[in-house]
Amino acid sequence: MSSDVEAFKEGQRKVWTAGDYADLARTIEEAAGRLLELVGAAAGEDLLDVATGTGNLALPAAALGAHVTALDLTPKLLDTGRARAREAGLEIDFIEGDAEDLPFAADSFDRVTSCFGVIFAPRHAQAASELTRVARAGATVGFTAWTPEGMQGEMFRRIGSYMPPPAPDIGSPLQWGSEHHARELLAHSGAELSFERHTVTLAHESPESWVAYNERALGPAVMIKAALEPQGRWEQLRGELVEMYTERNEADDGSFSAQAEYLLTVARLP
Repeated sequence: MSSDVEAFKEGQRKVWTAGDYADLARTIEEAAGRLLELVGAAAGEDLLDVATGTGNLALPAAALGAHVTALDLTPKLLDTGRARAREAGLEIDFIEGDAEDLPFAADSFDRVTSCFGVIFAPRHAQAASELTRVARAGATVGFTAWTPEGMQGEMFRRIGSYMPPPAPDIGSPLQWGSEHHARELLAHSGAELSFERHTVTLAHESPESWVAYNERALGPAVMIKAALEPQGRWEQLRGELVEMYTERNEADDGSFSAQAEYLLTVARLP
């Protein structure tokens, strides 16, 4: 593993430790439910949720009776997931681990999922290979990703434009939201692929309050604010974000309500 990749992963731990992802994750629970429905997890099956975050998909999968393993790179998120599982009376095996080097034998799971998680792995081909490696013959692999042209895609691009360019071997999470890229990543598996585009509704008191909320809760926003504020550049980016959300706002009463598009990819292995 290159030093660039190692540094990136350590940065990811810090990014997703910052803010309040546990609260923010509630805004995308609907997407996790839709992904779980499409992969078809059932009681008694073995399901792995990669980059599980705080367990948005792992918890309802366990509630269905699946044997769930939930893996993430960030200890803080795993602690929250464990607390949520205890409160719900669910048995889930939460494990700290790397999506690019899953600590499981080949052919271990009937279902492998990732809801807006594996897309942040730096080496896409390596991560996709791991998703299919641990899946059994006839298993289903599914993941969600923000589309590049959607609202969250634009948000991440605007934030990224204020950051140094990534190293050549580090991919953009938005690439996973392209059908063409997903096909390339999964071509090795021989899987039958299907794609669906959906949206989640993001809502708040106003576009300005939504940006303010993200400053507190969304790790990438928290970190870029901390980096740009001493340089006197944060207000410029903040203004761009408010403008973007205002343009995409569908509410006409001063509040904020807009659709964030994502791509849902399902791979059914031979």
